[in-house]
Amino acid sequence: MKEAACLEPMARDRDRRIAEIFKRERIRLANFIRRRVADPRDAEDILQEVFYELVEANRLLMPIDHVTAWLFRVARNRIIDLFRRTRIASLSDAGEPGDDVRLPIDHLLPSPDAGPEALYVRRVLLEEITRAIGELPPEQREAFVGHELEGRSFNEMAAATGVSVNTLLSRKRYAVLRLRQRLRKVYDEFSKP
Repeated sequence: MKEAACLEPMARDRDRRIAEIFKRERIRLANFIRRRVADPRDAEDILQEVFYELVEANRLLMPIDHVTAWLFRVARNRIIDLFRRTRIASLSDAGEPGDDVRLPIDHLLPSPDAGPEALYVRRVLLEEITRAIGELPPEQREAFVGHELEGRSFNEMAAATGVSVNTLLSRKRYAVLRLRQRLRKVYDEFSKP
């Protein structure tokens, strides 16, 4: 009976500390997540997961030296997990320019639920990205799509194609440089105040 009475104030103290941390860090953490996650629902889910993990760590008496750094590290890991889940979306064959290419990049684009302006920006960006990928030389397009969009390793692609890993790395690098240059105008247009 004495043990239960002794543990009760400790539990209240832990709950109070978690509430203080939540109150102090919630806005900063939410802003950090929202800057990296386009969909507000996903951002809110990640925020809840981070604080759930804090509660669980506290319940299990896990020592956390720097709570703020720990929270941001957990948030960053949850964001990466989200990107990994969405990266493995369906992708049609990106063979020839003009093909209808579905890109698993929804997490990088404005949410379709964010209103008509965001929907317009999303549509324009998808069209430009699809067009830009379609304009790449075939070897560069295959290296870029295989690695970035399909999630295949360079070793896996080298084994399948007979092309060396270094050549595939070079092709992807050139593809990224071309895409950056090609999409810079679109980025500048939408980032104007």
